[in-house]
Amino acid sequence: MNVKSSEYSPNKCVFRNDEFGVWLYQANCIEFMDMLISKYPDGRFDMIFADPPYFLSNGGITCHAGKMVKVDKGQWDKSNGPEMNHEFNTAWLSRCQKLLTPNGTLWVSGTHHVIHSVGYAMQQIGMKILNDITWEKPNPPPNLSCRYFTHSTETIIWAAKNEKSKHCFNYDKMREMNSGKQMKSVWTMTAPNGDEKGLGKHPTQKPVQLLERIILASTTEGNLVFDPFSGSSTTGVAAVKLRRKFVGCELEAEFLALSSKRLKMAIKERTSSPDFVEVSR
Repeated sequence: MNVKSSEYSPNKCVFRNDEFGVWLYQANCIEFMDMLISKYPDGRFDMIFADPPYFLSNGGITCHAGKMVKVDKGQWDKSNGPEMNHEFNTAWLSRCQKLLTPNGTLWVSGTHHVIHSVGYAMQQIGMKILNDITWEKPNPPPNLSCRYFTHSTETIIWAAKNEKSKHCFNYDKMREMNSGKQMKSVWTMTAPNGDEKGLGKHPTQKPVQLLERIILASTTEGNLVFDPFSGSSTTGVAAVKLRRKFVGCELEAEFLALSSKRLKMAIKERTSSPDFVEVSR
């Protein structure tokens, strides 16, 4: 699957902050990961979060801000048929697997349009599926056709590099966040609010709260997190806040500009926090 952009510059670093460990590249994810694999054949990232194309832009309709709108997020979200879609998923997933450290883990979000292909591809390449998380949205847009149940969930698959991996799971932290009880695999969180989209909007933007939980569950401070489909860089924003390092890549110039604004804001907020002053001393 070839993704094109009129302003594409191969592997161009568009935002970096070495002090906080933040690097964002304009790149085709396949090309970028191939380059990284050649440099780090034994793996590089402690955790990867991926929000790949859902292949939803097929001429359908949905409800946005109370209005009927077409489901057309862009050329990058158009389906090329189930076989080619699965081929693409297998291609980028196999590269993510190679880029994980031996005990690293991968999280992938998606709807039914793509997530079954993702899960099957993970099994084909020998990854170990740890959990499937159901993200429940309490305020989903209504189904305007009145011919289906209202779509109110997304699935997030959590997988380890392979069967031998000894993955990180911060069980006590998750239990603490869940009022002292074991955290279940159904997470209820609202979609990104107005504050999170104050600098601009991405059509498939995830809530910062979701990425914070994912990062807290499976990494420790100082770990390196990667997002091959960075979009508006919610993964990076959460990583900065939680003192993890971040590498992201995105092809579209519009989303790279939005990401840069959000990452600058996240760094500014962290430097102005009281705990940052204490660490600086």
